[in-house]
Amino acid sequence: MKKSFLSVNDLSIKELKNVLELAKNIKKSPNKYSSFLQGKVLACIFEKQSLRTRVTFEVGIKQLGGNSIFLAPSDISLGKRESVYDVTKNLERWVDAIMIRTFGHNIVVEMSEVGKIPIINGLTDLEHPCQALADFLTVTEHKKKIKGIKFTYVGDGNNVCNSLMLTAAKLGVDFYATTPRDFEPSKEIFELALDEAKKTGAVIEIINDPIEAVEKADVVYTDVWASMGQESEATKRNKIFKNYQVNPKLMSYAKKDAIFMHCLPAHRGLEVTDDVLDSKQSVVFDEAENRLHVQKAIMCLLMKNK
Repeated sequence: MKKSFLSVNDLSIKELKNVLELAKNIKKSPNKYSSFLQGKVLACIFEKQSLRTRVTFEVGIKQLGGNSIFLAPSDISLGKRESVYDVTKNLERWVDAIMIRTFGHNIVVEMSEVGKIPIINGLTDLEHPCQALADFLTVTEHKKKIKGIKFTYVGDGNNVCNSLMLTAAKLGVDFYATTPRDFEPSKEIFELALDEAKKTGAVIEIINDPIEAVEKADVVYTDVWASMGQESEATKRNKIFKNYQVNPKLMSYAKKDAIFMHCLPAHRGLEVTDDVLDSKQSVVFDEAENRLHVQKAIMCLLMKNK
């Protein structure tokens, strides 16, 4: 595994499978790892609000025997009060790794390039790699297999969609993203996914018709239509995305045993209806739990020998 975890593409196919296997073991036998990172300290930088990322990283490092330090925007004003370079060079003298949840992906790249300690991408506008790994751990738990299943993402081609697409390609999962025109996932990430799919036999497609994309899907996944930082576009986006709502009618086109996924927080009544989010098909809280186990695995692999 590379020094840092900024993108799903930082992991080879073998490394990705190893992370998921370690996460399964940690989830099954957490006490075996209770002192794995004894004495290690993780700095957690948050430029965006968070429930799942903050709690799972802080709880995770403590359950591994280490400690965390929370740094809010008001604490450091990254890039304003102090440069990304200076913040990174200071922190590397005191802590063993940095997890950052921020806006521009260039920030995590710069931190990794100038810093000597591991950098973990807790979310950027381009990718949400920890979420994607937790999601595919959840899929393996519910579907018992992963290669060859049909995974359909419905909605905005955002950071979550980008990371899911890359992960699916590396694991041999057929991935269909269905979005309105001009809201497709990153072209660069799409090309990377196609390259990975050549190795695994996965199908990677972008389709504008949600019914066609959801037809016979094993997994139906959605996310908010307006991500953090796009609040001013919410009204406009709600009109554009109205036909991409995951509701019982759209779910009826998927397989009868299909599972519904959402990275949360959900805007109930917009991208998903209550009767889907709260249904027996929904595994959204399993996904949330699995953030803890996957991130513990990532920290173990990056921080153990730091």
